[in-house]
Amino acid sequence: MSPNTGVREAQRRRTRRALLDAALGQLEERSLGTLGLREVARHAEVTPTAFYRHFRGMDELGTALVEEALASLHATVRGVLASTGDAGRRSDGAVQLIAELVRSRPAHVRFLVRERHGGVAAVREAIAGQLDAFAAEIGAVLVADPLSAGWGTTDVTMLSRLLVDHMFMTASACLTASLRGEDRSPVLATARDQLRLIHLGREHWQG
Repeated sequence: MSPNTGVREAQRRRTRRALLDAALGQLEERSLGTLGLREVARHAEVTPTAFYRHFRGMDELGTALVEEALASLHATVRGVLASTGDAGRRSDGAVQLIAELVRSRPAHVRFLVRERHGGVAAVREAIAGQLDAFAAEIGAVLVADPLSAGWGTTDVTMLSRLLVDHMFMTASACLTASLRGEDRSPVLATARDQLRLIHLGREHWQG
């Protein structure tokens, strides 16, 4: 790679980052469907032409934000699921993962919570796809667990999706507490208790 190529690539990455950050900043109080690419470009201090060098439109920018927020978590979630210990330790690991996501990426979490059922179809589908992937990974672990002996595919899928929905709900509640300046500890404690309740129900599930 020539020096000039390296400089251009660095500039390309900075411009893309500026566009993503500008969009996140504008999405604090509004939905993606109300935000135009010219507005994002202006806040990123680039031209609309520069925007199109990175994204074909706002829906593609939105899916990039979904990817950025969730794709990197799959390995971490698999690590939590594969960790040794009982269900309580796994639950603690899952809750800690969510708390860290909200702490480190509040703007991304706010975006995901708002857009999961928002008006931009491509973004809804991207979020759903990521959550389906998490559910599949959790389901693979559940199938191999002795507690799931005799369970049908429908039951395993139901439980894995319930756990994913719980993670999303906990992230939303944790974010709300943080935005209000409230202590997040009660939210996280409730999340752990809910997971314990789910686990107790699982132990007695007859299908």
